[in-house]
Amino acid sequence: MICPLLLLLLQAGQLDKPIEAAMKKMIDQNEVPGAVTLIATPTGITHLAAIGFGNAAKTQKLEKRSIFWIASMTKPTIGVSILMLQDEGKLSIDDALGKHIKEFADSPVTLRHMLTHTSGLPEATPQQLATATKLADLVAFSANKPLLFTPGSQWRYCQSGINLLGRVIEVVSGQSLPDFLQQRLFSPLKMKDTTFYPTDKQMKRLVTPARLDNGKLSDAPNPVLQTKSPIDKNRYPAANGGLYSTAPDYARFARMLLRGGELDGKRYLTPKAFEQLTTNQTGDLKAGFIPGHAWGLTVGVVQVPQGQTAMSKPGTFGHGGAHGTQAWIDPKSGLALILMVQRANFKNADDSPVRAAFQQAATN
Repeated sequence: MICPLLLLLLQAGQLDKPIEAAMKKMIDQNEVPGAVTLIATPTGITHLAAIGFGNAAKTQKLEKRSIFWIASMTKPTIGVSILMLQDEGKLSIDDALGKHIKEFADSPVTLRHMLTHTSGLPEATPQQLATATKLADLVAFSANKPLLFTPGSQWRYCQSGINLLGRVIEVVSGQSLPDFLQQRLFSPLKMKDTTFYPTDKQMKRLVTPARLDNGKLSDAPNPVLQTKSPIDKNRYPAANGGLYSTAPDYARFARMLLRGGELDGKRYLTPKAFEQLTTNQTGDLKAGFIPGHAWGLTVGVVQVPQGQTAMSKPGTFGHGGAHGTQAWIDPKSGLALILMVQRANFKNADDSPVRAAFQQAATN
């Protein structure tokens, strides 16, 4: 339920100026070249603004439909996909990984461990990843290697686990991961600019990552591309963080989750699956990149609001990206907050001053 006063402010557009002022301050301080901010409710978008620029030189004006590399904001789409397959009886999150990928036949790791970053799976090296052109190529980098810890005993953010979940989706569905996501999520949700491989036309709206050194912004590379072009399909679709998207596109996904797994009359997740996705699955383990968090299935879950989440209510869930993008969904307040920025070297992308400035302006 949205606070009545906050709803009136949203409807009147009275939060636009405070949010834009907060983002302008971040731009003036050279934290980022620009930002797209969005607030959504169960019924639609109540705030959408683009301020600043899409490159470090500040020559490319940012647009509301500018395209960002959303990095690990890709992960919740993988969690939703796994749960959709579970709803259809094609797998269980408690399946052993070896049930779906034979190279892990003797592994104690389950899909639940991978969804919660408690698997202990080893990571591939950058050199190994550079040789991969499909998700199946990644299997050999983790199979038959010692686990880092007993599954379920620790929380340790694990990229290889999410990429292997992408491969599980391919094996179980019989489709490539890009095709599955397009047919089952992006097309039905009308997410027209969400993709692993932008087109030439979309590239004209692509934001260039920046980095801040000695008070100055400069262009930065995208680490997932491994020196390749975003349009180059001769690279694996990184389930752990390969998607590009826009704020309005991701808002469609966020609104579906804000509504408990349904949007525009189409249900994507059963109530049980939605509950599994968005509630504490890691118990008392220390989880997440900022205090007060637990982990659901590919999403962080606020347990004790504090610091960056002080303005959130318990049960708020979501995910950030390596270059500072953020999407957090607060079912109790009925709000989804989406921040699109593109800076490579935040000390902690989940604890950035830009996120704090946006969330404070959006909720005060």
